Amino acid sequence: MSLQCTAPDDVVARLRRADRRRLGGACAGLAVAVLVLALLRVVWGTYQVTVPDLVRILGGETIPGASFIVLEEKLPRAVAAVLTGAALGAAGALYRRTLRNPLASPDILGVTQGAAAAVVLGMLATAGQTGGASDLTRAATALIGGLAAVAAVFATARSVGGERFVVAGIAVAAAGQAVVAGAMLSLAQHDLQSATVWIAGSLNGVTWGRIALLAGVLVVALPLAGVLHARLAPADVGPDLAHALGARPRPTSAAALGLGAVLAAVATAVVGPLAFVALLATPVARGLTRGLPSLPAAALTGAALVLLADLVAGEAVPLLTGAALPTGVLTGAAGAPLMLWLLLRQGRTPGGVRSA
Repeated sequence: MSLQCTAPDDVVARLRRADRRRLGGACAGLAVAVLVLALLRVVWGTYQVTVPDLVRILGGETIPGASFIVLEEKLPRAVAAVLTGAALGAAGALYRRTLRNPLASPDILGVTQGAAAAVVLGMLATAGQTGGASDLTRAATALIGGLAAVAAVFATARSVGGERFVVAGIAVAAAGQAVVAGAMLSLAQHDLQSATVWIAGSLNGVTWGRIALLAGVLVVALPLAGVLHARLAPADVGPDLAHALGARPRPTSAAALGLGAVLAAVATAVVGPLAFVALLATPVARGLTRGLPSLPAAALTGAALVLLADLVAGEAVPLLTGAALPTGVLTGAAGAPLMLWLLLRQGRTPGGVRSA
């Protein structure tokens, strides 16, 4: 009688294959959910479009009335929701894995507020000009504000990670909100109305030009985010051990935080601040992947969250109140209690909060 022992390498290989299957299944399910929600966002609403008519319109056929509503209102809104959600979800995944903190996200650490403050200051600077700032100018302004916020947090905390970094981020976020409030008080009535709608986080009226700008950024940024997210894996065991293993966590962490700021800032420039999406996408995705960190899953979760929030705020809420809500209002109202629930749930998890 002989005993057969399984080689450790075989066990590791089997575990890795199981993890890949689990991640693949979760991402496939999330992709289907995003497609279904996007389809609902286009066909459902005050003006309903049948699926056969949608197929005809997308095939190039012109249906009076329906073609304009689908191609210039409903479809851009759905596409913008997918892209902004993916950008915010990926940004949140980068911040969460870099800082190994459940509160680490661009909207908690001041990036979103810095981008918003820069955009509102740009509105104030271009007040009275015909057409205001261009989409590219607004995106560049938001990018400068978001990166300035990250730099301010770095300068204050003097390190990457830890409670001091989070506290510095919260302080920068508060400063950004104060700048937004002060700048909006100085805007003229017409500019104030557009700024109020934008600062609430609204997908209403988003243009194909803004969508193309965001899509162009994502084509470059998302693959880079995936590479950085993977390179941050050794840091999950701690910076000292990661350095001993030959990893260089500090430069990678700085690059990840900067790229996350780019993703969050450009998304904010397109639709305004969407509270808690970046924060919640990663823990929700981890729940679906059974704890496995995955940037694609976080990006898809972010897209699904924004689509669902926009669908409820734009179509379901009016059935009850008679008026639609900006998407950012709903993400803020629903995200706050969900964030508290996640923190309480993770606090009861043995071993504390794991990286993602």
